[in-house]
Amino acid sequence: MEKLTLTTSISINASQAEVWKGLTDPEIVKQYFFGTIVKSDWKEGSPIVFTGEWEGKTYEDKGVIKEIDPGKYIKYTHWSSMGGTEDKPENYDDVSYSLDEKNGVTTLTITQGNVKDEAAKQHSEQNWQTILGGLKKILEA
Repeated sequence: MEKLTLTTSISINASQAEVWKGLTDPEIVKQYFFGTIVKSDWKEGSPIVFTGEWEGKTYEDKGVIKEIDPGKYIKYTHWSSMGGTEDKPENYDDVSYSLDEKNGVTTLTITQGNVKDEAAKQHSEQNWQTILGGLKKILEA
């Protein structure tokens, strides 16, 4: 069965540096990412862990940073304990954030690969739009 890729983006009236900080600063992330706490040292090969609680259940999503160009691009693997799949390599998605600034407006593009089916793709896209909308609101305030 072929896996799907989803790409979604948003334009934010903020500098690329401010958007990057919004994606990597745990205090900011927690405000718009459903209360999630992100932990990483933001270096290639390092772990990235997202923990929190959703509808009364605790979760720990995890992965490894595969590529990073600080301030511009990051790609990491991602597996969610809430996803109903076993913690093994073929069940990890690839997620990337790409930032591009023009005239003080930064376009943030998120790509998520290895999505299992169309329903999962639509669910992920809705989540990303909610998350990105929250980030935009914080950074433009």
